[in-house]
Amino acid sequence: MSLNLKVLVVDDSAVVRQALHAILSSDPDIGEIVTAQDPFAAAEKLKTFVPDVITLDVEMPRMDGITFLKKLMEQHPLPVIMCSSLTETNSETAMKALEYGAVDLIQKPRLGTKTFLEESRVMICDVVKAAAKTNVRKLRKIHEVQPKLTADAILPPPKSLAMLQTTEKIVLVGASTGGTEAIRVFLEGMPRNCPGIVIVQHMPENFTRSFAERLDGLCAISVKEAENMEAVLPGHALIAPGNKHLLVKRSGAKYIVEIKDGPLVSRHRPSVDVLFRSGARYVGKNAIAVIMTGMGDDGAKGMAELKQAGSYNIAQDEASCVVFGMPKVAIDLGAAHKVLPLEAISRHVMSMYVQ
Repeated sequence: MSLNLKVLVVDDSAVVRQALHAILSSDPDIGEIVTAQDPFAAAEKLKTFVPDVITLDVEMPRMDGITFLKKLMEQHPLPVIMCSSLTETNSETAMKALEYGAVDLIQKPRLGTKTFLEESRVMICDVVKAAAKTNVRKLRKIHEVQPKLTADAILPPPKSLAMLQTTEKIVLVGASTGGTEAIRVFLEGMPRNCPGIVIVQHMPENFTRSFAERLDGLCAISVKEAENMEAVLPGHALIAPGNKHLLVKRSGAKYIVEIKDGPLVSRHRPSVDVLFRSGARYVGKNAIAVIMTGMGDDGAKGMAELKQAGSYNIAQDEASCVVFGMPKVAIDLGAAHKVLPLEAISRHVMSMYVQ
């Protein structure tokens, strides 16, 4: 049954408006699509058209997207997705928009190969449908597509359990819609003596660096975008680069991360299933895994594999999730040892770490 979602596209570029209209029209769950060239035109449209989701350009003449977002959230909160080009300035501005209540981020569609365009279509449509399911007020408080690939596309299943426990545990975290603020809350609760943390947050490329820098300025621990073959260290959190898969591997008695290209896995790149699969293969009993707010099921199967390999797993509860999708599937699979509200997860991780 089609969701028949209504979407308002706000962008000063006619080319981008046309591209987004074509992409969104290809999804049977998306019905009426209205476009506006700037916030003033959008305000006029909103007098007679009430969308389920708004896609909003960051930079526009007469009024920028951030100013319009602030006004919208104060007067008539709706799920808003920021649409930005790949520039450092736009990435930083888009991250600021998340603080003001935007649900998610997408890149402006670009011309490219058939595979690139199809992957963009899949990811953009999924973000819009996830946004439609979000509780905006809660967020402010705290068709035929390519086959849905599993983590097998990046890393084969583990043939045996990971090496026995060493001196250090590490924490593996996966999140999607609403995850930027959930991860902030989680990391702000982490003391300097916490275990090393590796994070996959569904986010476009070039945005994750600004995201990591923002968190690094807020948290007691060090937070950065992961680099290939970088060590996982206590008191540090590494965030998967956008549009790249992130794996954790064993290097002697330590753990390192590997950055990889590859197809969409569970409709995402980076994929939580890929991170969790690597954890099941190389970390096992040394892993504490956390799955947070997000639409869909990415990470649920990987968490089940982690549990089988001996990890300790935590799922965010429904009441504190912006979208209770990924954690719900993991819970339904029996993959979570504990279901906790967001504010309690960091404390519980530390209690398991010091045991």
